[in-house]
Parts: sequence; structure tokens; C-alpha cells
Amino acid sequence: MPTISTFFGIYIRMYFDEHVPAHFHAYYGEHSAAIEIQTLGVLKGHLPQRVLGLVLEWASLHRDELLEDWSLAQSHQPLRDIRPLE
Repeated sequence: MPTISTFFGIYIRMYFDEHVPAHFHAYYGEHSAAIEIQTLGVLKGHLPQRVLGLVLEWASLHRDELLEDWSLAQSHQPLRDIRPLE
């Protein structure tokens, strides 16, 4: 599970051969959530509200890059790092 970005103690990861819809995983301490890239909806899990807000802000800024990484992951290609939220 490659980590593609890290910011404020939040780890963004994407798995190879994942099920649709296109999504990524966000981890913060003992919390985690799977977030759909197109809608930015939470598919599974839970993050503290403030952390979720940061993750969604980051994802909205990098949606195209997330979709590119999703495509790479589906074809087992190395994923590209995405700039963190600053």
C-alpha cells in the first residue's frame, strides 16, 4: 500500500487492484477512511471532522493527480507522490 502523500499526521495511501469506484485511503492515528475520488464521499470508515476537512480540501486540489495514480495502481505501475497540504 504505497503512501502517496503525508501532511499534518495524515497518511494518504492507495492500494493496487482495488475495487471501483476510484478511491484512496486516509489514515490518522487509529482512524481511517476510504474516500471516493470523484464525489469526495466517505465510502467506509471515519475520521475526526477536522481531519476529514483537511483530507477533502487536499483531495479537491489534487483530484486529477489522484485519478492518475488510480489508473497507475490498476495497471500495477509505480504511483506518483502528490504534494501535501501546506
